[in-house]
Amino acid sequence: MSAVLVPTVRIQREDFDVAAEIAGLTEGRTDIGAVVSFSGLCRDEQGALTALELEHYSGMAEAEIGRIAAEAVERWPLQGLTVIHRHGKIRPGENIVLVVAASAHRQAAFEAADFLMDYLKSRAPFWKKEHRADGSEGGWVEAKETDAQAAKRWKSSSE
Repeated sequence: MSAVLVPTVRIQREDFDVAAEIAGLTEGRTDIGAVVSFSGLCRDEQGALTALELEHYSGMAEAEIGRIAAEAVERWPLQGLTVIHRHGKIRPGENIVLVVAASAHRQAAFEAADFLMDYLKSRAPFWKKEHRADGSEGGWVEAKETDAQAAKRWKSSSE
């Protein structure tokens, strides 16, 4: 009987190194045939933003993302899964999120990474506030309807 995969989930203020995270997941492994990673960066919205500030409830965000990561492990035959989401003030060009899914075959890795990103974009418990370059109040960013629609295709067993 094989060991149950426990996904790595981290919510952190500090930046992360994408290559180091992938290497840490795959080092010494010969059962992995595919690694799919997605890294999301803060964009400057055509020069309008100086930063995006992400807030979360500590403990709740980790638990919720851990729950959906565990669902991904149940749905697809993964050999490794890492999800990192930053919080705090993030400047344009800096990392916000990383999903790394490893499997024996590419389809499972692609689908698991896609599933997780759809969840993170539409339902993860983070609140985003814009800091605008002109000094005006940027306000809180609403979730996009297109992200919610994309997430519906997965029809989560936990809903």
